[in-house]
Amino acid sequence: MYAVTDPATGEVAETYPTATDAEIEAALDAAHAATAWGRTGSVAERAALLRRLGDLHAQHRDGLAASIVREMGKPLPEAEGEIDFCTDIYHYYADHAERFLADEPLPVTSGTGTAVVRRGPLGVLLGIMPWNFPAYQVARFAAPNLAAGNTLVLKHAPQCPATAALLQRLFAEAGFPAGAYVNVYATNEQIAGVIADPRVRGVSLTGSERAGAAVAETAGRHLKKVVLELGGSDPFVVLSTDDLDAVVAAAVAARLDNTGQVCNAAKRFVVVRELYDAFVEKFTARLLASGTGAPLSSAAAAETLARQVDAAVAEGATLHSAGERHGAFYPAGVLTGLTTEHAAARQELFGPVAMVFPAADEEDALRIANDTPYGLGSYVFTTDPAQAARFADRVEAGMVFVNGVAAEGAELPFGGVKRSGFGRELGPLGIEEFVNKKLIRTVA
Repeated sequence: MYAVTDPATGEVAETYPTATDAEIEAALDAAHAATAWGRTGSVAERAALLRRLGDLHAQHRDGLAASIVREMGKPLPEAEGEIDFCTDIYHYYADHAERFLADEPLPVTSGTGTAVVRRGPLGVLLGIMPWNFPAYQVARFAAPNLAAGNTLVLKHAPQCPATAALLQRLFAEAGFPAGAYVNVYATNEQIAGVIADPRVRGVSLTGSERAGAAVAETAGRHLKKVVLELGGSDPFVVLSTDDLDAVVAAAVAARLDNTGQVCNAAKRFVVVRELYDAFVEKFTARLLASGTGAPLSSAAAAETLARQVDAAVAEGATLHSAGERHGAFYPAGVLTGLTTEHAAARQELFGPVAMVFPAADEEDALRIANDTPYGLGSYVFTTDPAQAARFADRVEAGMVFVNGVAAEGAELPFGGVKRSGFGRELGPLGIEEFVNKKLIRTVA
């Protein structure tokens, strides 16, 4: 089940044994025993470990990036950038955890005395990680929750076991005690049992809608808190511009990040009618010329994308592309002639294919942008600040980026609405999801 398969060649380079039930039980025992560390140690001590962990990511940048490339085909500069972002995240929470977790006095208006909210750990948390960002997704889950004193059991994606093993070693080298971070090569059936285990107090999943629904159902039956970051079909809305070439460059960058395999990548490009023809011409030319040359994560991923694109064309869309799919390699493409009635318009295309929609005006662009089951991120480009503020307020998404792409940061909360999930990671909100906000009321 856990194997390193080079997507460029399809060859299996390494296999890892799936955990036995006894190994899963040992992992839970270790994580539960380590909760004493989280309850008795100081935030400053945990922050120092996070700083060391961030430093180790920087020191092992080359090895981690090479592992990511080999496992899921990410272009090397992007894999290196992923590790740099991990370093930023660990250092961010090292810098700010004490302030985020400090006691919060409350003004008492119902009588005499004092009241304070104290933030403490919940205990053991389960993290279920995807393949597209094998290190970054771990960082944004692990950093705030270890800072809060929780302990973590991590199930990584089956195609990223080598990166999982590297990360486990870095956590140990940073000085986290045994059980604070435990990697398990578990099956889905075993994970269902982990969620049900009373020692586990919460679950965070980044992945597909189907996986999110299954995890939420199991967690709900056992009254466990869940954070879900699921799919997205983010709109990239162009309302006006005084530099169309710059907007097109941003649009291409937003579609081709990680060869198009990013949950919050721009996928649906909505352009007002007066700019539509010029945008499509420039965007298509630049996208086709800017293909990364990297494979998708697997041949199966490329086959799924091919079926979606073929179905859109069968419904009347036009595909502009250069090259043919072979193995895990899928050529960049642009689908035009779409309306919100096309099935593809309500799907997530996970690869280097963009959908472009014409809009009559701002109101029509908003209608198209919101006509999706997803609500993760969104992008709006306009020269009118009032229009930008108005559109950002009305678009149904967890994140809105105005006149820019690739503007995420460790300090900025990440998450969505609708079928893109719920809860937030990163920033000050990310440390609030799995803490006990305990009220301490003292009557004078």
